[in-house]
Amino acid sequence: MTEARRGPRERMVFSAAQLIRRGGVAATGMREVAAHADAPRGSLQHYFPGGKEQLVNEAVEWAGRYAGKRVARFLAGLERPTPGGLFAAMAAQWTDEYAADGFAAGCPVAAATVDCAAAGDSTRQAAATAFATWRGPVAEALTDMGVPASRADSLATLMISTLEGAILMARAEQDVRPLTTAVQELAPLLDAAVRS
Repeated sequence: MTEARRGPRERMVFSAAQLIRRGGVAATGMREVAAHADAPRGSLQHYFPGGKEQLVNEAVEWAGRYAGKRVARFLAGLERPTPGGLFAAMAAQWTDEYAADGFAAGCPVAAATVDCAAAGDSTRQAAATAFATWRGPVAEALTDMGVPASRADSLATLMISTLEGAILMARAEQDVRPLTTAVQELAPLLDAAVRS
């Protein structure tokens, strides 16, 4: 869906995700979301009667769907898809972003989890759903590449958790080294899981 074709509700969900990935949930105000989305402030109440919590939850769930859909794009960009190549492509999305735009943003799902996991069950559940929505396509891709189905979900969990940790470290260190190191060390393990 292109930006021009998004309605105000979709723009606000997208904007919330973008603001959360930069400043976290606490720093993301409803007014800032409306301004970023170029949407009337009054529409927030209309589209999100559950207030900020509803908007945050929907932004987190959107981020999980987005990450899940990216898996197919990563695979399409690989000449010969391998589990290690998929993980490298997932990490390259972040190394490319950090090279172009600096280290200001991270994953909105991780940010919401850190900010809200202890405070609100609905946001914690939205984050869990987002991670599951992302993990499913990764596990399916691994199975399609020859990883036994009995290992695909656990390796998808390993890939996502390693990536999220490397993103946090890269932002803290202002260096992509944690991402490149994660690819260097994890890719051979992932490739070794393919049935011969």
